[in-house]
Amino acid sequence: MSTAHMSPQEEQDKLLEEALQVVKSQSFQMKRCLDKVKIMDALKHGSNMLGELRTSLLSPKSYYELYMKVSDELRHLELFLLDEFSKGRKVNDLYELVQYAGNIIPRLYLLITVGIVYIKFGDVAKKDVIKDLVEMCRGVQHPLRGLFLRNYLLQSTRGLLPDDTENTSEGTVKDSIDFILLNFAEMNKLWVRMQHQGHSKYKEKRERERQELRILVGTNLVRLSQLEGVDVDIYKRDVLPGVLEQCICCRDPIAQEYLMECIIQVFPDEFHLQTLNAFLKACAELHQDVNVKNIIIALIDRLAMFAHRDDGPGIPNDIRLFEIFSQQVANVVKSRSDMPTEDIVALQVSLINLALKCYPDRVDYVDKVLEYTEEIFSKLNLAHIDKNNAVSKELMRLLKIPVDNYNNVLTILKLKHFAPLFDYFDFATRKEMAMYVINNALDSDTFIPSQEEVDSILQLAAPLVMEQDDQPTEPDDPEDFAEEQGLMGRFVTLLYSDNPDQQYLILNTARKHFGNGGEQRIKWTLPPLVFAAFRLAFIYRDQQEHDDKWDKKCQKIFQFCHQTICALSKAEYAELSLRLFLQGALAADQQRFTNAETVAYEFMSQAFAIYEDEISDSKAQLAAITLIIGTFERATCFTEENHEPLRTQCALAASKLLKKPDQCRGVSSCSHLFWSGRVYGSGEDEEGEKESVECRDGKRVMECLKKSLRIANQCMDPTVQVQLFVEILNRYLYYFEKGNEAVNSAILNQLIGKIREDLPGLEVSDEMEQITKHFNNTVLHIQSKKENGTEQETEMYKDVSL
Repeated sequence: MSTAHMSPQEEQDKLLEEALQVVKSQSFQMKRCLDKVKIMDALKHGSNMLGELRTSLLSPKSYYELYMKVSDELRHLELFLLDEFSKGRKVNDLYELVQYAGNIIPRLYLLITVGIVYIKFGDVAKKDVIKDLVEMCRGVQHPLRGLFLRNYLLQSTRGLLPDDTENTSEGTVKDSIDFILLNFAEMNKLWVRMQHQGHSKYKEKRERERQELRILVGTNLVRLSQLEGVDVDIYKRDVLPGVLEQCICCRDPIAQEYLMECIIQVFPDEFHLQTLNAFLKACAELHQDVNVKNIIIALIDRLAMFAHRDDGPGIPNDIRLFEIFSQQVANVVKSRSDMPTEDIVALQVSLINLALKCYPDRVDYVDKVLEYTEEIFSKLNLAHIDKNNAVSKELMRLLKIPVDNYNNVLTILKLKHFAPLFDYFDFATRKEMAMYVINNALDSDTFIPSQEEVDSILQLAAPLVMEQDDQPTEPDDPEDFAEEQGLMGRFVTLLYSDNPDQQYLILNTARKHFGNGGEQRIKWTLPPLVFAAFRLAFIYRDQQEHDDKWDKKCQKIFQFCHQTICALSKAEYAELSLRLFLQGALAADQQRFTNAETVAYEFMSQAFAIYEDEISDSKAQLAAITLIIGTFERATCFTEENHEPLRTQCALAASKLLKKPDQCRGVSSCSHLFWSGRVYGSGEDEEGEKESVECRDGKRVMECLKKSLRIANQCMDPTVQVQLFVEILNRYLYYFEKGNEAVNSAILNQLIGKIREDLPGLEVSDEMEQITKHFNNTVLHIQSKKENGTEQETEMYKDVSL
């Protein structure tokens, strides 16, 4: 294949293969000579092998492969020399001899290899040999070749560096620090210089290559961290200043960012705690292109994890960790006028994490972070940041952290600067954050026990509670809207105080907020408030012995409920309002406060008014009048004066239903109003208490049932007619068993005969099957009473023919 047609990668592969072949050949010759103890010849072949590292044609990746192969082969030479000189041979001469090698690259690699042996078996101090080696390496100033040469020096001296704090002839840990810092400084200069080689159009390629080689420079810092003689004081005095000085002076963004992150990763947490100010001040002096946010966040997150460790010693009391970070982060932000806003907020995210993990009880620290964030947003004049904006996303992260950590919305309300930050979001994000807070309260079952806190939380959740000036004009998705408002309806159950008087104030406060929500929202939010008020009335009733004003308080509660339900009625939620008025009538009926009857009557009359004025659909009318009759039948507080017009109204309304089947069912339901197990006041006994009697008007019951039969006979559809007969038969049976003397076996026999006569004539259909099943079950009931009932029931049913 011609090189003119090779791709760059193929060309690299070819060059590397050729170099590896030379290395293989020369290393083979070198090992043969070593076997014969021909040291000078072995060094010659070794020098030829090392000559391949003089190339400038290989990419860093290919050069690394070549370097690794050569290093492996040099290991054989080192092991041989160690063995030879351990037998007493003088190493000094050989150390001098290899310095006469023709080319500097082979010379220095051989010098380092022999130097290691010299350190172990020579009669010279370690520190002198190491200093000599690191100084000689200055002779190679080509960035790529120099980096790998110095890396070989660093790897070769591993485990040989002096690590004693006491002064000895071999050297101290200070000598090792000086050696590594010098090597580090030189390697960093070479690494930085790589960016200036070649044409500017290859800049991106060079930067990628530099990123691939950064670990060579970082290894120096790893070696420093592995020195056991380096304690906190030495690190603070000698190590960190030297590393930071080199880092800042190089003025290269890639180098600075990598080295600062490397410092964070390789040195112990205890060292960082004692040098926070120095490190963070250095961050403020870094090149403007350095992403200093990532560096500071990495340090904060690491120390936060350290503080949170169960087996760790924790943060010393004398280190004001949060204050230091807070102040230094502010300085960094101030020194970098062009720092993106999202990066500034990301720093606050890490600060708030630090505060929550290291100082979980210091709510003021969290609020301080929020306050600083608010100041920044205010200075930048930000408002209604779009949901997809990076700043908005970071701010959401910031605000969600305390929500998730505290799991208590009451603690969130203590953060004075939490709610104001919502104003910087656009409508969609404010709504999303409001849902997040409300969901958290629901998940953690956090009760809101005061009106001030209710007011605050509902202001925070304003996008869910009422219309906003900046919300979109197009309507919300119905399903999403229903989910949001359903959430707020559930949230009402958390607005609760053990103090009934406080609870009343809470409900009034919530009513003011939800009442401004617009017609679409109040359907979901006002009904739960009404039921919460009913529940409060029962609490007052149970505490009447301890509260002589419970009576008046109950009346105020029902006044509150009346106004709230009327608001729903005006918004044209007729059926919902009707049901709530009926529920209110039952609630008032059970309270027995002074004006309970008046209140119950008012609620019943309001339900009738809605029925007459608002409900026009025939099916809805039947459901409504059935509900009204059922509610009225359960009430026990009405005197005859109020009971009579209400039951008359029920009967009248039932008879006016449009469809005959509906009329029939409505009128037959009314029969229960005249044969109720309930009681109602009809006067006073000798002690002034209301006298109660049972309503047992058999005559009026029969009038209702006979009328319902007449209406059933008027139905044109035979299937519907028979169905109504079966339903009426069951009504008769109910009163027959309850002892209504107006209902006798003759009436039952007549109706059963009529049904038996008509059933065979019905067309076969699913509906007809259901009617037949209903009738058969009724007959089985009668049969059961006749055969297996009590003696009284058997006697009662003996004349009923089946």
